Amino acid sequence: MDTHEYQAKEILKKYGMPIPDFGVASSPAEAEQVVQCLGLSEAVVKIQVHAGGRGKAGGVKFAKSKDEIVSIAKGLIGMKMVNNQTGPQGIIAHKVLITKPVDIAKEFYLGAIIDRENATAILIASPEGGMEIEEVAEKTPEKILKLPIGLDGSVKPYHLIRLANFMGWKGKTAKEGMRTTVSLAKAFIETDASLLEINPLVETGEGEIWAIDAKLSVDDNALFRQKEIASFYDPSQVSENEVAAKEHDLAYISLEGNIGCMVNGAGLAMSTMDIIHYYGGKPANFLDVGGGADKEKVAAGFKIILSDPNVQAILVNIFGGIMNCATIAEGVIAASKELGIKVPLIVRLEGTNVEQGRKILQESGLEIISANGMADAAEKAVAALKGGK
Repeated sequence: MDTHEYQAKEILKKYGMPIPDFGVASSPAEAEQVVQCLGLSEAVVKIQVHAGGRGKAGGVKFAKSKDEIVSIAKGLIGMKMVNNQTGPQGIIAHKVLITKPVDIAKEFYLGAIIDRENATAILIASPEGGMEIEEVAEKTPEKILKLPIGLDGSVKPYHLIRLANFMGWKGKTAKEGMRTTVSLAKAFIETDASLLEINPLVETGEGEIWAIDAKLSVDDNALFRQKEIASFYDPSQVSENEVAAKEHDLAYISLEGNIGCMVNGAGLAMSTMDIIHYYGGKPANFLDVGGGADKEKVAAGFKIILSDPNVQAILVNIFGGIMNCATIAEGVIAASKELGIKVPLIVRLEGTNVEQGRKILQESGLEIISANGMADAAEKAVAALKGGK
């Protein structure tokens, strides 16, 4: 789950991260309250959306007076940001962050991710902050340093010294930079984060270190023990389909194809999308109904898929391990009758009670295309789009 910048900063302040004072406003009146509370005479005003590139999109502005702070906030609240991260539909900013400006002498990048290849959490640091870290890594890999984070969120002292030397920190700046790194590493582990980055982390002319931006993404599977972060969920930042999927405990991601997919299991869902591509089709979504889906969940999944106007065929690919194929078949039939599905429906079932499930589908009287195996299902889905059999 992604969080807003102000939410990430609220979490990081608890870990002692050096973050300039800030406030959040969703109206001009609230912006005035922030100005008065923080005693601001100038400020940086930033839209709060779940996407990067806010500055380039005009969503980050500097205000030089109290009145200008409120005026800029008023103009940014409700702004729709559209870029390659948001997609053509864009994302609307319902809040702005208002913060004290910092005198920036140098910008750095400091972040943490899971290194899946080595099965460990790592720090990523670069003396080139304020830029896309992927671009830095591609063009100047020597400017990227990776260091391991312990399972308890600790960082070895000699790794901290290496980091300070790599970043060019000295004296007071080195102490603050290393202390900030320790805080970030601990926060990353204890919040069950999948990504935590400060870009930029800055050094002032006086040698102080400040985190002036923050991005925190948390593993959805850990939200049951991250109650505060779970409460940060903002449905306005995702599509209506994703909101509906969350309400029914379905894992859904909208894509740009025309073959709707309903699958149980993330790995099988990924494989299904791959094989659709292999046979010349394009999946319209990722939809994992999970291992314990019932008829209601299946029906909810169909509704979500069919709400996408681009869907011209639906492929149901179920492997019944925990799940009973007969239950899925009943769910498919019930949903088909309730929703009056008019696009080709291809169903592949394997596993527990598969023969019973197939029999239920065959005797339903519905125009359901049965498939044997993933390859057969993908071929039939692509053929159905072309008017084949």
